[in-house]
Amino acid sequence: MRIISGKLKGKYIAFPKNFHSRPTTDRAREALFSIIDSQYEFDGLKVLDLFFGTGSISLEFISRGSSRVVSVDNNFHSIKHLNKFIDGEKVENIQTLKSDYKTFIQNNQEQFDIIFADPPFDMPEVEEIPDLIFSSDCLTEIGTLIVEHSDRIDFSSHPKFVDLRRYGGVNFSFFEV
Repeated sequence: MRIISGKLKGKYIAFPKNFHSRPTTDRAREALFSIIDSQYEFDGLKVLDLFFGTGSISLEFISRGSSRVVSVDNNFHSIKHLNKFIDGEKVENIQTLKSDYKTFIQNNQEQFDIIFADPPFDMPEVEEIPDLIFSSDCLTEIGTLIVEHSDRIDFSSHPKFVDLRRYGGVNFSFFEV
């Protein structure tokens, strides 16, 4: 998998063959970042990437000029591989944390402009993520939550829901404060 744009454009993110993660496809990532680019200036953005898996979303944000990205996952192998890339490429302004997403949100003291959550599609609590985020103080007053999910989930009745974009089997639901 390669980084699509920015100062790290074309850099390859390597993983072992037995790495258990569902990376966001290049097509979906490209469309997602086109949407974000139309609403935000990347310079100065503070981003939280929950369930970062391969780290491709975190690295796209950093590559495009975000000032800070916090990448949270509870998988040791995800942390190890993203840290290896960060160290090898001397990437700054990105922090990896091994934590359960609920524990991180409940203990977090920082605000973010964008929170991107890409939980496992079969995770039973996927529909609880927006309420958990909005009951915390994690988003800035102009913040956006983006949840990547399967087509079995429908967030359209959530009071903070603003948009849904579909790219094959990948869905992005957008929420605003």
